[in-house]
Amino acid sequence: MPEVLKVYETLKVPYYVCKGNHDRISEASWLQLWGQPADFSFIQKEQYGFILMNCSNEAGDYLCANISFAKAILEEYARLTHVFLFVHISQNDWTRHGVACDDLLKLIASYPNVKATFHGHDHDVDGIMINRKKPYFWSGHFGGSWGNPFTSYRVCEVGEDGKTVTYLKSVKDGAILNGHTL
Repeated sequence: MPEVLKVYETLKVPYYVCKGNHDRISEASWLQLWGQPADFSFIQKEQYGFILMNCSNEAGDYLCANISFAKAILEEYARLTHVFLFVHISQNDWTRHGVACDDLLKLIASYPNVKATFHGHDHDVDGIMINRKKPYFWSGHFGGSWGNPFTSYRVCEVGEDGKTVTYLKSVKDGAILNGHTL
């Protein structure tokens, strides 16, 4: 992780990190290294809320995210127009590497301003799934030894009019592989 941090520090844009099952360090070490807790939230431009949720531990176990943390932040962000959640491991067992966390899915569905939840764990999943009318997306694949044969990353944009789109792009040539309006 210190080597990844060195690369991230060369970026000319702000970045935030979401802890996953391969990040097998203590919460204290995570905070010291990244300067943010594993369960973290922030607001951009006074109307966009971001919630990054931990879903693993030092052993690399697949876990449900902290519902108390999610509820507190979602309640705090209820006044915002858009909220986006990031949790590495899918909180539904609809993929072979997800976990069944229905209480979190119910909570997400109860906030109209939650526009999307993003996952990165399943390297062979790159589309959209819907639960209780809420979209769940996978970020694509650009690391690891398994998954889709193409490298990709997901972009999410909110227009001046509030319309939100997300699309998966190829690292190789920037081609849009799939896109969705939220």
